[in-house]
Amino acid sequence: MTGKAEQNIVIVGGGFAGFQVAKELSKKVDAQRYNIILINSRSYAIALPAVVRLVVDAQSKLEETSFVKLDRLYSNGNGQTTVGVVTSIEAKPGVPGGAVVLASGERIPYAVLVLATGSKWTGPCAIPENEADVLPFVNAWRHKFSEAKHVVIVGGGAVGIELAGEVKDIYPTKKITIVHGGDELLNNTYNKSLRKGMQKRLAARGVEFMFNEYIDDIPEAGVVGVTTRSGKRIGDADLVVSARGGRPNSDYVSSLGEDALNGHGYVKVQPTLQLLNYPSIFALGDVIEWTEQKQVAKLRWHVPIVIANILGLLNGATLTKKYAGAPELIVITNGRNGGMGYFSFFGGFTLGDWFAWLAKARDFMVPHFRKDLGY
Repeated sequence: MTGKAEQNIVIVGGGFAGFQVAKELSKKVDAQRYNIILINSRSYAIALPAVVRLVVDAQSKLEETSFVKLDRLYSNGNGQTTVGVVTSIEAKPGVPGGAVVLASGERIPYAVLVLATGSKWTGPCAIPENEADVLPFVNAWRHKFSEAKHVVIVGGGAVGIELAGEVKDIYPTKKITIVHGGDELLNNTYNKSLRKGMQKRLAARGVEFMFNEYIDDIPEAGVVGVTTRSGKRIGDADLVVSARGGRPNSDYVSSLGEDALNGHGYVKVQPTLQLLNYPSIFALGDVIEWTEQKQVAKLRWHVPIVIANILGLLNGATLTKKYAGAPELIVITNGRNGGMGYFSFFGGFTLGDWFAWLAKARDFMVPHFRKDLGY
């Protein structure tokens, strides 16, 4: 497994965070000394933002473009992608190096370890880890959306909003209700202009809303009727879809002891993005404990810090690059023709449909994603 190199740099997770770290390190580390091993549950990365369209719109054929192999990342021939699931980490506090253990029982030693396993999702965003299950899962959701008469989306965050827009694109007359725990869409990270603006855009397409309400148990597809936590009945709902936010995909990190994770399962990190007691282990992306919205845009700030500090660690230098947070920015689609963008600069401002179409809605940035992966 170590190939010709003396030591492994192991990256767990081949999503946006993991593949960017693998790609950048491949350009910068000595191929004679270090071998990069990217461990991912599938042989390909998935353009996750596009999943809301993938599971609704069969005509888009996004399964042909948004699943991209992880085999073109390594510019110096100093890397490999291993398909597997890490179940535990072997490491001693303060001691350099260690090993990861896969579900298969294989043990892979590392000099440096990067945790980039992102979030676990529910509902249509919960793409299975096993490759053989992915297309059946996608096709099953497409069938559910086509058959449903009243789709109830649980969660009025970005995923719920975007899913509603995609369903309205393909099925303009289908009844859709978004049930959301807050009194407005999204959360108060974002300004009123964005929150009210997205509600207005969806309402114009016939989407209905139930605010300050929760649905605790998601019924199976085809079961008609659902009751909210407060007892309100939606009698004709025949497809209830979870669009709740992700949870950190970090169960395997608990093998480092309970101090490694906070109470919500996020990996505790220093500003250098190293784990508190394990200087050879870094983490970035959705999985880290940091007060910010979890989204791909943050990687523009996370990745350079992790790369610089790994190179510093390998060279025996003091690590100086520290993460101090990033501005909040988001583009939320309303189907393929519109949406809104929000930027926290200058006190916070929004941009409308044309910008959202240009930046994201027309193709969910899939061509850019493919190019990033060497395709």
